Amino acid sequence: MANAKPHLPEFSAPEGGQLNAEMCSAFKEAGVIILRGFVGRDACKALQSRTSELVDAFDPESVRSIFSSKSNVQLGDDYFIRSGGDIGFFFEEDAFDAAGDLKHDKRHSINKMGHAMHDIDPLFGEFSRTPELAAIAASLGVAEPLLVQSMYIFKPPRIGGEVVCHQDSTYLYTEPESCIGFWFAIDDADEENGCMQFVPGGHKAPLRRLNYRTEEGALVTDVIDDAPLDDHLAISAPAACGDLVIFHGRAPHMSAPNRSARPRHAYTVHIVDGAAQWPTQNWLQRPADLPFRGF
Repeated sequence: MANAKPHLPEFSAPEGGQLNAEMCSAFKEAGVIILRGFVGRDACKALQSRTSELVDAFDPESVRSIFSSKSNVQLGDDYFIRSGGDIGFFFEEDAFDAAGDLKHDKRHSINKMGHAMHDIDPLFGEFSRTPELAAIAASLGVAEPLLVQSMYIFKPPRIGGEVVCHQDSTYLYTEPESCIGFWFAIDDADEENGCMQFVPGGHKAPLRRLNYRTEEGALVTDVIDDAPLDDHLAISAPAACGDLVIFHGRAPHMSAPNRSARPRHAYTVHIVDGAAQWPTQNWLQRPADLPFRGF
């Protein structure tokens, strides 16, 4: 009999969001846990509907900003930098033809929307700030949780781009490190349409790269540890609509391109501990009238 395929630790969503000792231990060991059925499908579909409204109101001729984890073209893009305190729209690398026109409808051309919906849009704020998520943060020992970034990931059919293996603390760095990601499946996600993949236990190794602003305002990424991220050890994290994946900021993760006919919408919120230092060199800096807030 063949060996069972390895899987990441998963649990039924706890009532009230309070993680028990087994869940906390699994998170400490693997750097990632999956909570099944954390939010209802109706709440997910409401967020998806609100996203459609925001996309409908977006004029694709107003900006042609591309997001790619492979080329990092966005790091030289002022529109991307300003999105830390705004709602920006970023296209897939394969969205445009040789003439610079969209190959598909804009709904099926956008890579992601970010990065401050949780502080600007009421529905996103309601979805992101719940007693259950606050309870998770407390369970994991976050003294002063602050919501610093939100992203709605589209992973559109056929052109949804690959996300190369990386660690989120590279981009959301605190001293000491404190970043935690909350990833919600809005659509069912599996290996066919590019579900998340994690290297279990990889968060115990050092941070490999650090992204920061130079004195001139440019964004650069330095290698601080040249050891590989062991992406060949990554395990898929299939998730149904409403499931929540919680992961450590240093947990190596990735996703394959979506070449299926199905979308793979997801919503991610990142928190850090306000008791830690948020360096002024981080790419994401908020205007004075839109400070980071907790739950």
